[in-house]
Order: sequence, then C-alpha cells, then structure tokens
Amino acid sequence: MTASVSDDLVGLLGDVGTIIFYLIVWGLVFAGTALFFGIFVPFVTGDSLLFAAGLIAASASGVDIWVLTIGVGIAAFLGDQVGFLLGRRFGRPYLDKRGGPRTQKAIAKTEWFYTTFGWWSVVIARFVPWGRVFIPVIAGVGRMAYLRFVTANLVGALAWGVGITLIGYFAASIPAVKAGSYVIAGIVITASIIAGIRAWRSDKAERAELAAHPVTPGAPTSEG
Repeated sequence: MTASVSDDLVGLLGDVGTIIFYLIVWGLVFAGTALFFGIFVPFVTGDSLLFAAGLIAASASGVDIWVLTIGVGIAAFLGDQVGFLLGRRFGRPYLDKRGGPRTQKAIAKTEWFYTTFGWWSVVIARFVPWGRVFIPVIAGVGRMAYLRFVTANLVGALAWGVGITLIGYFAASIPAVKAGSYVIAGIVITASIIAGIRAWRSDKAERAELAAHPVTPGAPTSEG
C-alpha cells in the first residue's frame, strides 16, 4: 500500500509538472494566512501539507527540496506580512467580519494569546491552526512594532515552514522510517480533514441559529 501511495504522488507530480507543484504548495501556504483560507481547511494549508510536500520531494527526483523549502519559508513569511498589514490598515472591524460565533470565539482566544505572549505568540502560533490564521492580523490591530513583527515572523516561517517540510523529506529518506512516514502522513491528513469539516459545520450551524434567533443589544445571554 505504501508503494502505491508513493507511486500515486509521484504520478500526480508528473501530471502537473514540477513548477506547478511548487506554485500550488507555495500558494496554499500563502493563502492560509493572507486570505484566511486556513480557517476551515487547515489540512490544506497547514502542517500536513508541508509534511506531505516533503514526502513527495523525497520520492520524486524532479523536486529540489531546497527550492521547495525556501519557497515555503518565503510564502509563509509573506502571508503573515499581508495579514499584519491588513490588521494595521483596517483595524478591529476587519476581524469582526470574519465568520460566525465559533470563529469569533477563536479570535478572542487568539487575542488573549497575543496579549499574554507578545513577540513569542507570532512564532508559536505557526504551529496552532487557528492562531496561525489570526495572530498576524491581531498583531497588526494591536499596533505591534513593525520590526518586532518582522523578526518574529521570520523565525516562525523558518521553524514551521522550513522545519516541517524538511522533517517530511528526511522521514521519507531514511529507510528505517520510510514506510511509517506515509502512515503518519495519512493519519495527520485524515485527522485534519475531519477537524476542518467539523469546524465548518459547527460554524455554519451557529450562524443559522444566530440568524433564526438574533441577540438584541443588552439582552441576557446563556453565557451571562
């Protein structure tokens, strides 16, 4: 089965071409934060994408792992820069328009995370699906010093983007763990897909409930 998965991945790479493969991976990493694409589909823009890309690079002779990882690092860095600038330009109302109640709760938690950890929150959030999406914007809203954000963003892009991609590559390159690496990748991707679908359905249900029973200003809530 492992050989079959590897053959399928390499076959897909042959169909789209190496350059297109690079662009797809880099584009998804960038869109995950810059375009809020990672809110409901973290499995497409997060850790599992990078790990799987590293696996493919190890299995396909046409993919240069260093070109891939450097591009991932740049895409991750630029994606967060865009999020930061959007937050600084449009302020808190920009976040208020994102998603339903569940998303707003995640934003509130991310704001607490940013207030608590400051510079380090930008680095750590790379490894947290929701934090990865919202921290750059929240840092911009909070008027974090630009150079402080740039340094934190750079460290995070290297640790997360470059680091996880290389882990996937070397996991597939070591014979002793090559077979298991595909199993691990499959489990991570499957779990991420399930989590993304559940998040999307939950947020959709909360939006429908809020539309059917809107809360008037000043009215008591179930959390009060």
